[in-house]
Amino acid sequence: MNNNVVNASRPSLKSALAKWVYIAIVFLIIFPFDRFGLPAITAPIALFIGLLFAFIFPMPFPKFNKKGSKYLLQASVVGLGFGMSVTEALKSGGSGMMFTIVSVFSVMVFGVLIGYWLHLNRKTSYLISAGTAICGGSAIAAVGPVLRANDEEMAVSLGVIFILNAIALFIFPPMGKAFDMTDQQFGTWAAIAIHDTSSVVGAGDAFSASACEIATVIKCTRALWIIPLALVTMFLFRDKNSAKISIPWFILLFVVAMIVNTYLGLPQGVSEAIVYVAKKLLVVTLFFIGASLSLATVKKVGVRPLVLAVLLWIVIGVSSFAVVMLTL
Repeated sequence: MNNNVVNASRPSLKSALAKWVYIAIVFLIIFPFDRFGLPAITAPIALFIGLLFAFIFPMPFPKFNKKGSKYLLQASVVGLGFGMSVTEALKSGGSGMMFTIVSVFSVMVFGVLIGYWLHLNRKTSYLISAGTAICGGSAIAAVGPVLRANDEEMAVSLGVIFILNAIALFIFPPMGKAFDMTDQQFGTWAAIAIHDTSSVVGAGDAFSASACEIATVIKCTRALWIIPLALVTMFLFRDKNSAKISIPWFILLFVVAMIVNTYLGLPQGVSEAIVYVAKKLLVVTLFFIGASLSLATVKKVGVRPLVLAVLLWIVIGVSSFAVVMLTL
């Protein structure tokens, strides 16, 4: 009887501990250690801590964690806009526009064909291709309802993209430095070859502040392709009951923030403070994303979806690397 009571209490004790550990980690991430000359928690470290948390503890705040990662990412991207110039943004975004068009189209076609070859579910192949071609989880979340994908198809697609996102944040900055890439080259490459905006901004920031700006602008420009892709998806999988298209409005607010910073002459101290807070929010976002990637999610992905995602990632990663090294 006593053994049963002890065993029954263990899950609740672990859940209670998970809540306090989760809150403590968020506090440590937010705390401005760098203001006191101490090393602050960076984006890759936050993601790694999140992954460790997910593998050790049950998620104590699943709804908050899911919504927090979504809205904090959007807020951080908008905040970063207050530290950027419209003129520089147009120059950076324009340089990657043509390759963006070609790569989005190519990845979607290759993804569908490889998925067919792997005998993978049609909708799952399409979702993974959309996430690789444009902006990871955001593209999948936008296209999924239009595609009328079920929960399992959405979970598998998001899971495989999140796994590769986590890997990208760790391997891209060292690779960029190993190949002696310039800020322009790395920012462009990261924006095209890394799936989610969160990991793109995190990898760019780990490389340099300038690379982060370039990567953010190009990725946000690329994210706008969600709208035409959703329209094409509605045509290909047309259904009178199809859901409405989810438009990434935060991208427009990001543009507004750049315009305000460029033409309204914000005091330097104000813009620097906003950017500082935005970067803190991004680090918290990456912890949330890592904490949501449990072992159950990894197991649910399966081999074939992961093979498709890795093959597409190799295609977009190698081709974009070659283009930026030869043209920029």
